[in-house]
Amino acid sequence: MAKKDKSEKKAPAKRRWYHNFADAYRITKRSYPAIGWILLAATVLGTALVVGLGLWVKMNIIFLVILSISTAALIPMIILAALVKKAMYRQIEGTMGAVYGVVSQIKRGWTVEEQPIAANTHRDLVWRLIGRPGVVLITEGPTNRVKDLVNKERKLAQRVVTNVPVHVLHVGQDDGQIRLEDLEKALRKLPKTLRSNEVPLVVNRLQALAAKQAAPIPKGIDPSRAKISRRALRGR
Repeated sequence: MAKKDKSEKKAPAKRRWYHNFADAYRITKRSYPAIGWILLAATVLGTALVVGLGLWVKMNIIFLVILSISTAALIPMIILAALVKKAMYRQIEGTMGAVYGVVSQIKRGWTVEEQPIAANTHRDLVWRLIGRPGVVLITEGPTNRVKDLVNKERKLAQRVVTNVPVHVLHVGQDDGQIRLEDLEKALRKLPKTLRSNEVPLVVNRLQALAAKQAAPIPKGIDPSRAKISRRALRGR
């Protein structure tokens, strides 16, 4: 049998759960430096509570040991799951493409465009999502500076998809803007006015428009760089 070509690329190693745990811990520690002590204290207290309760109800010792170990392993995962996304959003807040870092995590209910639909020389961006609430335009940049840019896109959308609501969300750290970590919550609060079978129709009409005219992206802005790298977030 002929030997396999040494130059053949090896398949990437499968990521284990502890790799994901380490990544989550690394990301969270950047925003919450005391996370190690928090996890330790919560694990010790939670496990002690389970052991104390088990002894009080005279639980079978073998079952109690298994339950205690499971609790000790589960508590850090629950805490990290609650904090890692918030920590990640805080770390990318204010960088170009931060909005895409949030909306790209949405799994269901929305059509997320991978490129900003408008930008200016100040590197302010406008992103577009389409879902049951209608068309949502999300801005990055100071509200007063991005106002004309987003108003132009809103009027264009209203002409193309008549009677479909067009919402505008301003993301940033200034007064009246939505913090990046609260963007998902703001999207969930929008009223659902379209039926599920109407959403693809809206998507098709807006994509047909985009195919006819290129988005006004000024020179010096590479749309592909207006995205947040997950590898960069893991510190790699």
